[in-house]
Amino acid sequence: MSFYHPIVTFNLQGKTLVVPVVSTANIAQLAVDLLIASLSLRVIGVFDSRDLVPVVGGREDEVEGISTPLELFGSEECDIVVIQQRSPVLVPRKQEFIDAVLHFLQESRLSATLFLSGVDMSNRTDAQMITPTYYIRPPNSPSWNNSPLSSISQLPIPEYSSPVAQYPRASQDEGPIPFIPGGGLTRRILSNIPESWRIPTAALLQFVLEGDNSSDASLMAAVVAKVLSLEVQEWRVPESWKQGLFGTPHDQTLYG
Repeated sequence: MSFYHPIVTFNLQGKTLVVPVVSTANIAQLAVDLLIASLSLRVIGVFDSRDLVPVVGGREDEVEGISTPLELFGSEECDIVVIQQRSPVLVPRKQEFIDAVLHFLQESRLSATLFLSGVDMSNRTDAQMITPTYYIRPPNSPSWNNSPLSSISQLPIPEYSSPVAQYPRASQDEGPIPFIPGGGLTRRILSNIPESWRIPTAALLQFVLEGDNSSDASLMAAVVAKVLSLEVQEWRVPESWKQGLFGTPHDQTLYG
C-alpha cells in the first residue's frame, strides 16, 4: 500500500521539506500553520494515516473535502513543501511510521529536510537561557554546504545539548542524538537516519511551555524563514486560529 497519495501533479525534486514533529505545546504544528497561511500553500497530497490516531476536520482553504491526519502542502512558486500532522502516532506503530516517512523522503529526491520540534522548557539549564532556539545535525546527514541549510552555521543558533539525561543512573552512552525532553519522536527519527542518507538534514528545536503558544510559534516560523531564506511579505494568522485554537472569546457582558 502506497504511503503517499498526490492530489495534484507536483514535482518534489529539489524542494526543501519542513516536517513538524508532534511535541511539547504542538509548537511545530503551529509554526507550520503560519507558514502555510503566509506562503499561500495548498494541499498537494495526503499520506496514509494507518499509523496515526484517526481524525478528520473541515478545511479552511475554501477547498471542498476534509482535513486528514497527515497532509503535504506546497506551491509551484515556493521552494519549500511542508507536512502538517494533526494527530499523534499510535504507540505500537511508531517504528512503522518512522520507516515510512524516511522512505518517502529518500524517494522524493529533496534538496534538504528540516524537522521542527518543541523541547520542555522546565528542563532548560542556565546556559540555555540565552536563546530558545537550537539545532541538531544528525551524524548521517550529508554536508550542509551548498544546501538550503547552509545558513544555520552562520546564524546565532547554538547546537543543542540535552539539559538532562534520559536515564540518569545509566552508565552507557545514550547515542549521537541527545535526549530531547518533550520532543516526541524527534530523537528517534533522527537516530534512524541511515548511513546511506543523501539528503542534507537538520532539526530546529525550541524550548517552550504548554499554554498560549501563538507567539512561540511565530518565533519558530520566523526562524525557519530565516534559515531557508524565505521571503514572507506578511505573516498571516490562519482562520482556524481565530475560531478554534483556544476557543471563542468570552462574552464580556458576563462580567458586568
